[in-house]
Amino acid sequence: MNIDNIKTEIPHNKRKSVTVLGLGNMGAAIAHTFINQGYDTVVWNRSAEKCKPLIQAGATAAETLDGAVAASKTIVICLLNNTAVDEVLRQLTGAVAGKVFINLTSGTPAQARVFAEWAERRNASYIDGKILADPTDVGTPKAQFMFSGQSSAFVSQKHVLKKLGTITYYGEEPGAAAAEFMAQVAMGYELLIGFLHTLRLVQAEGIDIEAFAHRIAATLGGYSSLLVGLSTAIKSGKYSPDLGPLYVQAALFDDLIGHRESQDVETVRMREVKSLMDRRIEDGHGDQGFSSLFELLGKQ
Repeated sequence: MNIDNIKTEIPHNKRKSVTVLGLGNMGAAIAHTFINQGYDTVVWNRSAEKCKPLIQAGATAAETLDGAVAASKTIVICLLNNTAVDEVLRQLTGAVAGKVFINLTSGTPAQARVFAEWAERRNASYIDGKILADPTDVGTPKAQFMFSGQSSAFVSQKHVLKKLGTITYYGEEPGAAAAEFMAQVAMGYELLIGFLHTLRLVQAEGIDIEAFAHRIAATLGGYSSLLVGLSTAIKSGKYSPDLGPLYVQAALFDDLIGHRESQDVETVRMREVKSLMDRRIEDGHGDQGFSSLFELLGKQ
């Protein structure tokens, strides 16, 4: 790394030390948080230029990846994706035994399990972490951090992780936090794409979309109890007519689909739901509710 006025001397026997690998927007926010909390923060990034603001803030930049990992027991990784994480870990040539790797990169449960095995083979510890927050929220209670992996490693690092925001531990299984993260993010995108299609429909009818958004936002709170109720029905296998019997709902869907078609608005999702309802009714379950469609998901 060739940066003007770079600090490369990494002192030993630090009171509080942490290494951050990856200085994108989120990684930089994490590093700044540690600096502000009084940690001796060592940073490394493939693009050396991104180290400059952190150096000015008080961090120490490592000249090499191995040097960055050697500098601290706690290694926080925050890269674009887990492909990049894999590439970085493959570049490590120094000893990592005794280190605690905390991976805050978005990724799948399967990837988390692979990294946990990588660490175990090297006598290191691995904690998989996922973030539900914007970089500006890091360091505040608004930032939600999910963790899973070795409980002993998590307990030993809990005081460090709490500096980043509100933390939740999902257990020893390495992929547990990623499973939760993927589910929550997927739910958000499913909601948002449905909202965009609905705005297209509302706009086609000449309704002010911003005014509509305020109205629909006010009703979303009512879905909280419905979501819990649906999950309770699915877990028990007892499907009451939650939103009304399916045969009634199916009739409504004919109108919903017809309305969208009349305004040239996408109907793929509506048709998928209607198809599931029709199949469930044909199987003799027309008196059950929306939650019973769960029985058909994943089946051909």
